[in-house]
Amino acid sequence: MAAPSIKEVAERAGVSVGTVSNVLNRPEIVAAATRRRVQDSIKALGFVRNEAARHLRAGRSRTVGLIVLDVANPFFTDIAEGAETCAQEHETLVMLCNSKTDQVREANHLDQLEQQRVLGVLITPLDGNDPRLTAMAARGTPVVLVDRTTDRGLCSVSVDDQLGGRLAGTHLLEAGHRRIAFIGGPFGMQQVSDRMAGVTTTVKQARNVKLQCHEVEVMGVSEGLAIGEQIARLPARSRPTAAFLANDLLALGFLQAMAVAGLRVPDDMAIVGYDDIHFARAAAVPLSSVRQPAELLGRTAMELLQEEVEAADGHRHRQVIFQPELIVRDSSNFSR
Repeated sequence: MAAPSIKEVAERAGVSVGTVSNVLNRPEIVAAATRRRVQDSIKALGFVRNEAARHLRAGRSRTVGLIVLDVANPFFTDIAEGAETCAQEHETLVMLCNSKTDQVREANHLDQLEQQRVLGVLITPLDGNDPRLTAMAARGTPVVLVDRTTDRGLCSVSVDDQLGGRLAGTHLLEAGHRRIAFIGGPFGMQQVSDRMAGVTTTVKQARNVKLQCHEVEVMGVSEGLAIGEQIARLPARSRPTAAFLANDLLALGFLQAMAVAGLRVPDDMAIVGYDDIHFARAAAVPLSSVRQPAELLGRTAMELLQEEVEAADGHRHRQVIFQPELIVRDSSNFSR
């Protein structure tokens, strides 16, 4: 059965198609009695307006693409929640895309979103300086980087990850640890390299401290478990006594590996993660973590995008940087 058309609504209400269009788009210019007849006709027929066709005529949709690295990571779902909350205030729809840290998937998402004439794109890219992003913006699709910085003339929202690394490193040093592992990856990813730089700088300022850096290809629970098993097998005299992991999923897998190996947390191994996702505080041993304001990142990114859309040629790109906060819980709250 075909969906009722705007023409059928007009015929039932005894008005022109133009009047129905005005009721849908500019109801304030239509007389109240006429508006009620059209609305009654819409309800009786079950008419649903064709937004796709309207956007096609306008040349731009009311949809914003959000491309994240890993939709399974609660950090990115919190970002999406913040972006969607703001988008609803502007009657905009958010389309969530998952790159899975794969450059080909990321490129495909960018191509498809641009072909759909989306209002703009929010993205946590593998490379914040990817020329495809500036090229897309130059063609008229605004792009805002999320959890990334860039010098390519785009808006961005991010967290000072080097400070986050310093906070974690300082905490572990003050607890008396002298053999510390940093685990994250890929090291070429900006957030990971910044977090590693922060803890490295802090450790270098201390005496007789050894930092081991371990790279993983993907920052998930299974990767944290695998690297944790490797480290747990090291002789006690050379094994790190503390680990700083570049996200909480890694840290939760690492925590599981310590439990399986019979190592006590934090007595034998102190653990600090990053992001402070909801599962961090609910772990068997509540996880210390460097907190990022994920929802605020998403909301701010969407606000920047809306500003750019509304300002058009008068827009000035902004780089908003938030400060991280160390949340200390049982997984590292122990003085050696």
